[in-house]
Amino acid sequence: MRIGVVNDMTMAVEAIRRVVISTPGHELAWVAQDGLEAVALCSQDRPDLVLMDLIMPQMDGIEATRRIMQKSPCPILIVTADVDRNSAKVFQAMGAGALDAIDTPTLGNDGGTGGLLAKMQTINRLVARSKLSLNAPGESIAEQAFPLIAIGASAGGPSALANILSEFPAHFPAAVVIVQHTDFHFAAGLADWLKSQTKMKLRLARDGDAPTLGTILLAGSENHLVFVSPGKLGYVASPHTTAFRPSIDIFFHSIQHSGSREVMGVLLTGMGRDGAEGLKSLRDAGHFTIAQDRATSAIYGMPKAALGLKAASEVLPIDQIGPRLRRRVNERSTIHGNV
Repeated sequence: MRIGVVNDMTMAVEAIRRVVISTPGHELAWVAQDGLEAVALCSQDRPDLVLMDLIMPQMDGIEATRRIMQKSPCPILIVTADVDRNSAKVFQAMGAGALDAIDTPTLGNDGGTGGLLAKMQTINRLVARSKLSLNAPGESIAEQAFPLIAIGASAGGPSALANILSEFPAHFPAAVVIVQHTDFHFAAGLADWLKSQTKMKLRLARDGDAPTLGTILLAGSENHLVFVSPGKLGYVASPHTTAFRPSIDIFFHSIQHSGSREVMGVLLTGMGRDGAEGLKSLRDAGHFTIAQDRATSAIYGMPKAALGLKAASEVLPIDQIGPRLRRRVNERSTIHGNV
């Protein structure tokens, strides 16, 4: 795997370089001192993976990620000092198409090198399985009372989710449950960031939760979020062999245990195929489903796979998905006298 490194700190570059060359089959493709140089180098010599810092002169890692994914898309891992303190910037970069984030390793002892190497190997396996394409407290819902909006997202998902959730009013007559591919250590930070993007209540899902009216629940564990019984969510460890944890497919398939309510399934930008078969299972069961279109997807992998399976009732650009869901929920609420 040929790897590009984007970082303006000499010590950080050396620490990252040592991680790269420590494993047979990895080689350093090039080093860029800032985001502007990285964009140019990617267009001239696209690597298999870019290790992108966030805070740099000339152009930061967020804008560099956005431009690379527009012009010469390739997998990007954010490697930056103190991910937790820079969580807002991390989620902006993930919204632009970055796959994950980890703290910059340091020289001496382990220095976090094992964590970076593990992230690189995980991304390498995911890339090998998929093709990267471009063109991000209420009342429990009674059976059949309010619809459930189930959303799955991966790379590029945070900004796509923010776009959709910003369209929902505070007292939206639906429940929303989201599975976003991200390291579970970042889930709480993602929830905090998404809270600022929506008028609805939003929190991490807990074992035993029921989807609640006017509330958004976000998967927040390294285990899979599923419906363990009608109207009740929980986390399960099995299956252990999935490429993503939590898995969107496993969540979507579990919705058959959610009770006899209306479901609206949405699959957003992301690498690979996770969620495509699950979305098809929802459509086959008579539910309304949406896939994000190619033009507005940071990575057109999961929605493309859904299209191939004819899993989507509609294919929409990201700025139309929120309004479409809002109209459908409001129309249904009017029909059932819930407004």
